[in-house]
Parts: sequence; structure tokens; C-alpha cells
Amino acid sequence: MLSLPERHTDFVLAVTGPDWVPLLAYLVAGACFILALRGLSSPESSRRGNLTGMLGMTIAVVTTLATHQLASLWEIGIAILVGGGIGLVTARRIQMTAMPQLVAAFHSLVGMAAVLVGAAAFLNPSAFGIVDRSGAILAVSRIEMGLGVAIGAITFSGSVIAFLKLNGNMSGKPILLPARHWINLAVGLAILFFLYGFFDSASPLDFWTLAALSFAIGFLLIVPIGGADMPVVISMLNSYSGWAAAAMGFTLHNTAMIITGALVGSSGAILSYIMCKAMNRSFISVIAGGFGAVASGGEAAAIDRPYKRGSAEDAAFLMSQADKVIIVPGYGMAVSQAQHALREMADQLKKEGVEVKYAIHPVAGRMPGHMNVLLAEANVPYDEVFELEDINSEFATADVAFVIGANDVTNPAAKTDKSSPIYGMPVLDVEKARTVLFVKRSMGGVGYAGVDNELFYRDNTMMLLADAKKMVEEIVKSLG
Repeated sequence: MLSLPERHTDFVLAVTGPDWVPLLAYLVAGACFILALRGLSSPESSRRGNLTGMLGMTIAVVTTLATHQLASLWEIGIAILVGGGIGLVTARRIQMTAMPQLVAAFHSLVGMAAVLVGAAAFLNPSAFGIVDRSGAILAVSRIEMGLGVAIGAITFSGSVIAFLKLNGNMSGKPILLPARHWINLAVGLAILFFLYGFFDSASPLDFWTLAALSFAIGFLLIVPIGGADMPVVISMLNSYSGWAAAAMGFTLHNTAMIITGALVGSSGAILSYIMCKAMNRSFISVIAGGFGAVASGGEAAAIDRPYKRGSAEDAAFLMSQADKVIIVPGYGMAVSQAQHALREMADQLKKEGVEVKYAIHPVAGRMPGHMNVLLAEANVPYDEVFELEDINSEFATADVAFVIGANDVTNPAAKTDKSSPIYGMPVLDVEKARTVLFVKRSMGGVGYAGVDNELFYRDNTMMLLADAKKMVEEIVKSLG
């Protein structure tokens, strides 16, 4: 590889100028990241948010390249082209229904990057400028490095397990290890012990043992959590990846990494809290990796009770005669990839003068915003999509609530049955609609909580038992 240290030094002096210029550039990049988060908070502004984030990252990368002595710009350029190329191909090929897996995979890469940077800094600290006059690693750098490696390793192994569960390579059911809480506690205490040991002595044994134990606990934390509880897990791992990046930013003396990591870490933690509140779970129990086993561990079978079963023709007639229809999408819609057919059905209804709205529960799907992404991919108008708190009061005025693939988030037992695992979890009040059309593959399955949905047996509920996509397509034909 061609090395251009002298030319790069000239380039640095020409581009950066005074010392305050790089700091100003990082400040602008940080502002772009904040604006990007603001934009991503709404489907209508999400595209602008993405573009703003890309601009901020471009500024950060260019500033970093211009202000650091590099062995070879060619190597950096090739790495950017290879990584960017893989990202571009992946983004173009990935299905929207597979976005949760992709997010989990990205989190794992961030975690591993933090571990590799920490390992490189440990093996060659002088190259990172983190040594004192005696050549020993600075105490503060040992803290930053140890935390970055530990959090990064947890993020990597936890994200790999999340990916395998979401992708179907591993059972989505919780895997409950004997005495798992005691094992997690022991491993956690051991991590703290070796973290202090590395801070105290910078021993290779402490460093590598710390990394190994952190990889292990990431696996142990996520394995007991059921696949249906992934919205909280994804946001939690997102937070972890941010804090790992922030810790490595201190090691690399990179202001942009510190700002970006802190933003991702804090926003991910806030989102995790919001998800836990939406599921009536304790945030601490999520961090401990135990809540999924409780919430997902049920194996109850569906209750053998009489219910009304309808056809696509029945559903088409009821909705075509309605004044207002509220559609409630869930993971079943994502699995069957019915979002395009669903939008076509809604378009047909609107042509007949029916008011159509979509109700989104915060934890519907497999990651925060999963349903919003799928509906956006099907070009569903943003002004027709509403969150739980904005639309729950409207079910009482709806002629039809069309539930497609959602289960626990519509279960009235969450409000009435104190013995239910989902008691206290905010749910969509679909039972208040005049008629509930519930699309479900069969009556034999239950939701992640392991409890049957009493809504199936209500007098105003009609079950549409079929694959979600096929059922909606048949309804569209009947409407036509």
C-alpha cells in the first residue's frame, strides 16, 4: 500500500487551519445528529432526518481523516468503499419485514468494532496517545477502554442471539437455564472484579478475561427472552452500542464518537423505558435479562369456546357498509407481508366513502416502529396512522375494527384480569368497536404471553381464519 504521511500532513494543515476548526466541525456534526433524531421521531420527517444524519456523519468522517496522522489514505479509502458497498447492497436487497434482523446485525457490528478498537489500544497504547512518561497506559484510559470493551462485547453477543431469534435460526421461545439469575449475578460480579483488576494493573489476563466474560453475559442475558419481546431488546441493545461507541470515543480522543455514542446511548435508554412502560414491564428486569422468561414462558393452549367465523365476503360487506374502519396491524401482517394488500383494501374502502385509519401499538412487531416502517413501505399516508394514545378513544365510534396479526396488544384481559401476565399493559380498545374482524391463521395459537385472547369469543367479534395476505387479497376481490 502507498503511504503518504508527508502529503497527508500538508493536507491536514491546509484543511483544518486553527485548532478551533475541527472542534467547530464536530459541533456541526453533533447538531446534525440531534436534528436527525428529531426528524426520525415522525414518519413524515424521517427521510429528512436520515439525510441530516448522513450529512453529519460525512462531516465527522472527513474531519477525522483530516485531523489525524494516517499510515495510508488508500487503506482508509478502500475500507470505506468496501463497507459502503456492502451497506448499499444490503439496504437495496433487504425486505422491510427483515428490518429487525438487520438492525440487530448492525448493533453486533458496532459492539465488535468497540471490542476491536479496545484490543488495538491495549496492544499498542502509544499509537493512541494514552500512555504516561513511563509507557504505562493512563488510568483514565484503562477505565474507558475496559468499559468500552465490556459494553461492546455484551452488545455483540446479545445482538447475535437477537438476530438468530428474529431470523428463525434459533427458536423464538425463551431458553431458560437452571439458576440463570444466579449465573448472571456471578458473571456480572466477575466482570466488575476484572474491570477493577484491569484498572489497577492493566494486566493482559484481566483484559482478556473481562472481554470473554462480557461476551458470555451478553449471550446469557438475551437467551431467556422470547422472540416476541424483541422491541425492548432491540432498543436496549441500541443503547448499549451507543455507550460502547462513546467509551471508545474517549480512547480515540474523538469528539464526534463521544457525541454520537452519547446520543445513541441516551435515546436508546429512553426508548427502552418507553417500550417497558408500554408492556407494563420493569426496566430493571429487562436489563437483568429476566423479564422475557416470565412474559413469554406461557404454554397455555387456546380455550375451546364457541366463536363466530366469517369469510372474506362477510368482511367485505361489513366494511363496505361502514362509515369508519380502524385497521390494527401486528406481527402476523409482517410475517405474511400483507401490507401492500392491506393498503389496496383501504384504498377500495375509501373509494366507497369509508373513513379509514390505522392504529399502531408501541410494541407491535419486532422492533420499535416496525409497523410504521411496513406501512410506509406500502405508501400508506402518514396522516392515516395513529399511535395508541391518539386513537384509542375512537374505537367506540368505529363501525369496524380490522385486526390483522395482532394478539396480546388487543386483549381486554390486560384491563380486567389481575391474574393475567399482561395485566396493566396498555392495549388498543378494539372491543369497543361495533364489529371486530380478527384475521388469524388458526384458533390454536396464543400470543407471546401464553394466554388466549378473550376478544375472539365476544359477540361482536368475527374470526377470519386464514393467512393474513390471502385473506386480505380475497377481501379486495370481494370489494371489487
